[in-house]
Amino acid sequence: MDIKALPDHFKPSESPLLRLFQLKAGALKSYIDAPQFAAGEKLRGDYERAHMGQRVVSAYSPSTGSGGRHWQMSDNAVEKMNDATLAARQRLHNAFAAVGPELSGILYQVCCLTSGFESAEAVLALPPRSGKAVLKLALTRLARHYGLIKSKTPKPKDEISHWAMDDYRPTFNPQGVHLP
Repeated sequence: MDIKALPDHFKPSESPLLRLFQLKAGALKSYIDAPQFAAGEKLRGDYERAHMGQRVVSAYSPSTGSGGRHWQMSDNAVEKMNDATLAARQRLHNAFAAVGPELSGILYQVCCLTSGFESAEAVLALPPRSGKAVLKLALTRLARHYGLIKSKTPKPKDEISHWAMDDYRPTFNPQGVHLP
């Protein structure tokens, strides 16, 4: 994957996955592959578009008691968001739901918050030096959700297949057969 082919929001200096993608784990192969890298960057892009990060902004205008800027201080600012922000939030929630609660924490810490592996392992109570392996599993599941990796489960066939065939998978309970 060429870095020049990435979206406009991509900034190499801010990418937590770029180092893993360019890092050679052995035999001239990067630690994460191109679909995993693209999935992580797509998740980070949706996180940034959803405006879910903490804002570091100071408001020097005097506070008014009539509620003029009260929506900025409340948690219910959804009515002031545009459709693109809401769509990005929905995509983000769908991605975390597809990955599952066990693996979404590492994606949130590393891809969205751009924290290091040591701090992500401490926050998630993972064993030391296991963050890369867990992240690789999470990125694989995320890439499958985005359709960047094809599922390896074979499609059901109407014809009879043999156990020696590559795509043969036995069925334990065929339709219409009720076991006691």
